Amino acid sequence: MADVTRKLRPFALATWQRERDRERLRGMPALLARKEARMSASPFAFLRGAAPLFYRMLRNAPRLARGPEDQGLLCGDLHLENFGVYRPDRPSRSGDRVVFDLNDLDEAFFGHLHLDLLRVLTSVLLAARGWGCTAAGALDLGGQLLEGYARVRGSGRPPRAPSPVTALLERVAARKRRALLERHTRIHGRGRRFKLGETLLPLPRATRAACARAFARFAAQEVKRAGHPPERFRVLDVASHVAGTGSLGAFRVAVLVEGHGTRDGAWLFDMKAMGESAGAAFATRRAEPGPERVVNALRTLLRHPPTMLGTLRVLGHGLLVRRLTPQEDRLDWATLPPDQRGPTLSFLGGLTAAAHRRGARSKLSPLEESQGRKILRSAVELAGLHEAVALAHAGERARSRT
Repeated sequence: MADVTRKLRPFALATWQRERDRERLRGMPALLARKEARMSASPFAFLRGAAPLFYRMLRNAPRLARGPEDQGLLCGDLHLENFGVYRPDRPSRSGDRVVFDLNDLDEAFFGHLHLDLLRVLTSVLLAARGWGCTAAGALDLGGQLLEGYARVRGSGRPPRAPSPVTALLERVAARKRRALLERHTRIHGRGRRFKLGETLLPLPRATRAACARAFARFAAQEVKRAGHPPERFRVLDVASHVAGTGSLGAFRVAVLVEGHGTRDGAWLFDMKAMGESAGAAFATRRAEPGPERVVNALRTLLRHPPTMLGTLRVLGHGLLVRRLTPQEDRLDWATLPPDQRGPTLSFLGGLTAAAHRRGARSKLSPLEESQGRKILRSAVELAGLHEAVALAHAGERARSRT
């Protein structure tokens, strides 16, 4: 690890991350404070909010990025919180209204597939320490994710969902749209308007109008594609949408539309600016620009892409458009029974392999045990680096506040 620490000094990397965030969130001190507070919660939280830093580490220490040569579309920001439940565009073969899979492909790019494994394993090691696992226990959990990945990559058989995932699917399937609407909107006359506050902020009138006009273009495409009545897409309200951690500061708006025409029948949409992937320096093939890159990844890597997905351009921004539904949720790893963590991580490994098989340039070769061990060893070093940088970042933040 000595060569890594010479090239990757924790305090220098923490300073780079803070300067990058300050530049990205210039003029938005509240969002900067929010992001820094979230990233200071734990080394795992720091990893989640710093995908560009992960790839900077790999550029400065290339040996950590070495692995199998198989190429294809990959998630680009794979970690434990980027798996979850969502509504698919069409019900699954068994008629399910919700599915559990990778649920965030904003950083997708075409490159060496093992980089996804490297990042998700790093997240497992960091999260496991937060769960109170011993170092040996954390490594064992990483090994179980690798085992699930290797098994599905080799056989192609879809993984069987463990009980924590099936319980989550059953719980969220019964959720009603009204709960989502009451959380984000208020009654206004015979309809609804956004409830402005911490996550929904007002926009200038001209920006609201431009976004509404742009959304109308998406609506026309959706009416033609799926046969929805046009009136369902009549815009009721538009607001700035504050969400996420790594993406804070990006142009992002929420759109409220008529939906089914009743107070509890309205639909919510998220429109989020997309640029270059954080892992673009490791791309081996040029990708579509902006949101088209992400939509292509969602439709390629997922067996069941999310409902009502599209792209737009407005005010110079390329936006990913998707409908928000009350069923979206993630596993609560902190409350998961310890004996269920391993099987669940093996399942996530299987989901990752299934996605890689869909996005691969050619038939994937088996993941040899020695290759898996090498990737896990690199993840150990990266986890240690992220812990050190997270501590340095928290220390610099504390000093700046005194």
